[in-house]
Amino acid sequence: MRKRFILTCLWSAAVLLMIIIAAPFIGPHSVSLGKALSDTASVDARVIFWIRTPRVLMAALAGGTLAVSGVAFQALLRNPLAEPFTLGVSSGASLGAVLAILTGADVLFLGFSAVPLFAFAGALLAVFIVYILARGNNIKRGKKSKKSSRSRVYKGLTNSKALPTSTLLLAGVCLAFTFHSLILLAHYLADYGNSYRMLRWLMGGLDITSMKSILQVFPFSVAGLAFIGVMSRSFNVLSGGEEVAQSRGINVRQLQKYTYFSASLSTAAVVTAVGPVGFVGLMVPHVTRRLVGPDHRLLIPASFGLGGVFLVVCDTMGRTLLAPTELPVGVVTALVGGPFAIILILKSRRTL
Repeated sequence: MRKRFILTCLWSAAVLLMIIIAAPFIGPHSVSLGKALSDTASVDARVIFWIRTPRVLMAALAGGTLAVSGVAFQALLRNPLAEPFTLGVSSGASLGAVLAILTGADVLFLGFSAVPLFAFAGALLAVFIVYILARGNNIKRGKKSKKSSRSRVYKGLTNSKALPTSTLLLAGVCLAFTFHSLILLAHYLADYGNSYRMLRWLMGGLDITSMKSILQVFPFSVAGLAFIGVMSRSFNVLSGGEEVAQSRGINVRQLQKYTYFSASLSTAAVVTAVGPVGFVGLMVPHVTRRLVGPDHRLLIPASFGLGGVFLVVCDTMGRTLLAPTELPVGVVTALVGGPFAIILILKSRRTL
């Protein structure tokens, strides 16, 4: 198993590294590495090192983070259609960014824009609301179970107070619809200029990316991904059901809680920087399972590599296919991910 893990990490890292190295040289305008290295003040050097390279690095980090978060949410909810935005994180971030633009709070302060700050706050608000709703419903269910059952085994399961995954999913979907309605209201109240800026942010994009934004996202992303990686063995056991996991000594309640918050934190950081880029956390885990199998010890590192590759490729396509017009990366991922989701639904119906 250790050999397979090392090989999986090596080939996924190698593929991601090759894409990161090649992508800065692909674009509507050809550039020369020799000219860039010989003259650091040249146009080629600016395009390669200051425009395309930070953009590619952000795409790799964001794609890998969203893919691993998708693996975590699918393990948490045991639902093949779960993804990072299922639980309202994206909608909360979008509402925060839209409100910042609407109220005129999107001004620079000490070199930072308030839009990412509002987006991050909105994402965290959505995370806590969904958790509180699920937790409150679970407490009520636990009280009813204690009153209605005298079985020691059943009491042991209810006292663990594991989060009901169906309630998490339902609360996330309902909250996403509510936030979407508020976003539409903000569009209606905004003038033409602000409405366009809102729409552009909601499409997602990597066109305004710098090393500073990468450094801002990196700590939150790594913190969440580190916990998800450590819990890979527990995810394998949890895939057999909560009762099986509890019988093997796993604290399902803590696993669910920490997984939910760590994956949501990573997703919130990425959405704050690049906008609501969807379908990465849905598509990449399914494709990766076909390559390495369902073992989360292999699935997590492979998903990070392929997620980064996928988003870098989508962003490269977005800035080259219709050049000089640039497609937002969120539009490209939606065009690819929409049909993929339909295929998943049709396959799941056939297996029922």
